[in-house]
Amino acid sequence: MAKLVFGMNQSLDGYVDHMAFAPGPTLFRHFVEEAERQAGSVYGRQMYEIMRYWDDDHPGWSAAEQAFAAAWRNQPKWVVSRSLTSVGPNAGLVDGNLEGAIRTLKAERDAGPGLAQSLTELGLIDEYRIYLHPVVLGHGKPYFAGPRPRLRLMAHDRIGGDVIRLTYIPA
Repeated sequence: MAKLVFGMNQSLDGYVDHMAFAPGPTLFRHFVEEAERQAGSVYGRQMYEIMRYWDDDHPGWSAAEQAFAAAWRNQPKWVVSRSLTSVGPNAGLVDGNLEGAIRTLKAERDAGPGLAQSLTELGLIDEYRIYLHPVVLGHGKPYFAGPRPRLRLMAHDRIGGDVIRLTYIPA
């Protein structure tokens, strides 16, 4: 059965905001390697629309950006949305029974905070990866938007000079 991992960049005060801070080169390379290993990704509508940036080549991309785009394009994606009627290449739309769809994906596979809230409430997230950045935002979307699951720290490591990855599982 596949493992469903929820991972996002987070500020020191608990918020996620893709516009407020970005990964440095070492962390970005880490994300490229993660994307190359993933069996697929599940997105909420808003995060999927942000990630669609990687569907098109952009002039001036670095080798790492090109590698991430290739890995993202190659992996299957499932988009949870009640408002979208279609999705892009290598993506499928989940618009009905969220719990059933995710349980089916987890059973069939080998390997944004709003969607994570729903999946947390359903007890479907197997692992949380917080990439903690030395930034204080003071506002925004919290990493845990709903229930505060009981967690157990499994690992922690530094990636690059100033980002700490914290890996938790439900307790």
